[in-house]
Amino acid sequence: MISSSTSSSLSNIPPTPSQPTAPTFSDPPSSPESPSRRIKSSPQLNRWSRARAVRSGRKLIRPVERSADVMTAADSPAILVSDTNNSNGSGNELPLFSDGGEGLAAAKSIYMVSDGTGWTVEHSVTAALGQFEHCLVDRVCPINTHLFSGTVMFLFIFLKIDDVDRLMEVVAQAAKEGAMLVYTLADPSIAESARQACLLWGVTSLDVLSPITEAVASHLGVSPSGLSRWAPGRNSSLGEDYFRRIEAIEFTMKQDDGAFPRNLHQADIVLTGVSRTGKTPLSIYLAQKGYKVANVPIVMNVDLPKMLFEVDPEKVFALTINPVALRSIRRARAKTLGLGDSVMKCNYSEMDYVKQELEFASKIFQQNPIWPVIEVTAKAIEETAAIVLRLYHDRKNRCLMPRISKRY
Repeated sequence: MISSSTSSSLSNIPPTPSQPTAPTFSDPPSSPESPSRRIKSSPQLNRWSRARAVRSGRKLIRPVERSADVMTAADSPAILVSDTNNSNGSGNELPLFSDGGEGLAAAKSIYMVSDGTGWTVEHSVTAALGQFEHCLVDRVCPINTHLFSGTVMFLFIFLKIDDVDRLMEVVAQAAKEGAMLVYTLADPSIAESARQACLLWGVTSLDVLSPITEAVASHLGVSPSGLSRWAPGRNSSLGEDYFRRIEAIEFTMKQDDGAFPRNLHQADIVLTGVSRTGKTPLSIYLAQKGYKVANVPIVMNVDLPKMLFEVDPEKVFALTINPVALRSIRRARAKTLGLGDSVMKCNYSEMDYVKQELEFASKIFQQNPIWPVIEVTAKAIEETAAIVLRLYHDRKNRCLMPRISKRY
């Protein structure tokens, strides 16, 4: 918690979304002898930080014989918490963790703050962390991330980030833990408060939303509303797009694994391929984006439904995979189902049969050259979906330049 003078100045920020006035901040506490300016942590944040420290392998400092009135924030950079497990029952404030730990690199934290669902900031951070897999996987530079969202959609949320005081608690906690703060705050005055507070406490921060919002506003010549997508003052989020996605998911679930082939003409996208090429998860992923998807399995010596060859061939997409990878996936699938070795040695997971089935599917694909054949080996669902949607929209809109377009 920051000082009382800071809280009072933040509470008086005028709500002017067009030209927000930057809040006035007091200087950070520089002396442990002034208790009124001492940073105090939120108990909820402390409990979370302690749990994160245990999970990340950081070394917890055990209780020491020292009274709470002697230990201050200046004594140690570690977080101060009330240790209820102290044997003497005094409940002294103790450092939460140290950067030690034998053979373990201290994990660094990234705080993600949003006034909405947190989807944008979370996926932005995840995309950026993808560039550091070479050190994250080896635990050379371990990262802890935590989302502070402004909605009640997340199970572990205890802060509603539409209150500057609560926001300051998060910033102060980030300063204590040495965390980076990444935020998407639609209200310009709140975003400015976060920026100023991070400057005050020396917290590395990044405003994800403001630069692109300002650029779009300049391009359109219109001022932004300053409201998050889930703000009460905005139109209901249960609009046409929402119900279209629900309808698409219901349709896709009913059409899974070749069910009701008579409905294939109603699908936006039809996926086909041999078993375990990822048709179902890809279908569900696309359905969540609002596309009605049907998938039809290809089984050797089993006739495909006639409707598959009667629908518009431009909406049919074929999936193929490397036989070695497919055999490995099928064997793993058999193990998860608890099948014995005798069953696992059946044709389904034998290399010869796998190759024959892929060749059988390949002949069908060659007979239908309009169907694009997508290699899914070592591809994530998102990667395959991006290819499918690019081809789908290119064909639908006859675009000269490959793109995935949506009109707002």
